[in-house]
Amino acid sequence: MKTEIIDFINAQHGVDVSKFDESFLYKSLQKRIAEINCYSTEEYYSILEKNTKEGSQFIDSLHISYSEFFRNPLTFSVLEKIILPSIIHRKENNKRKEIRIWSAACAIGQEAYSIAMLLEEIKGTDNEKFCYRIFATDQSEEQVNKAYKGEYTANLMNNINLKRLKRWFTKEGKIYTVNSELKENIDFSVFDLFNEHLSSPPVSIFGGFDMIFCANLLFYYKPEHRKVIIQKISNSLTDKSFLVTGEAERDIFINNKFNEVYPQSAIFQISK
Repeated sequence: MKTEIIDFINAQHGVDVSKFDESFLYKSLQKRIAEINCYSTEEYYSILEKNTKEGSQFIDSLHISYSEFFRNPLTFSVLEKIILPSIIHRKENNKRKEIRIWSAACAIGQEAYSIAMLLEEIKGTDNEKFCYRIFATDQSEEQVNKAYKGEYTANLMNNINLKRLKRWFTKEGKIYTVNSELKENIDFSVFDLFNEHLSSPPVSIFGGFDMIFCANLLFYYKPEHRKVIIQKISNSLTDKSFLVTGEAERDIFINNKFNEVYPQSAIFQISK
């Protein structure tokens, strides 16, 4: 019956959910069945046939949008103290001065804003002169719109210290809103990593990124579909670029010929 549901979603909505990891897909299906008080996959299939909206809601449930500011403290510490300063230094003698960063599954924006905070703070502390552009993408238009707004409740502000909270956010009632200054160098757009015709976000014009964030995403997909994303990421990296992943994905990239630049940091460079 699970196969029939997958085929039905593909036929009716044009979305191939079979690319998701089987365990994740099964858990998502069971969760959705429980949420609408179904008693079996057979009953759920019957509901799908009668209710187009339910199919869309099931598809939406597969798009994981959980994220955090400065999600992996070790990773962001290495970025702040070592990686970003090295990129800035390299750009001083480079014809292409702009630092280009791609946040490839930005969810509601915490990752992109975390990167921007680090870069702005480096600018202020060291009186460094450089420009940067962050291209933050997600396949969900709803998530991208939320990221652009930059509005967060208090429970989403973990890992933000008081200094950063006061510097980069405005609080109104129970909502913290990202200041416009922090948004200036971030482009939010919808982009599907499985798009067969585009290798990078159109808004970026070309690839050539100095750093790509692709974190906490790959383990939701089957191995053959992970390879599609990894290849797309690889094509947008040079031997001097950096890739930032999630802690749980380190082994995936190590097994795909990426070198971790600092132990346990989840920061990689590709082996060319």
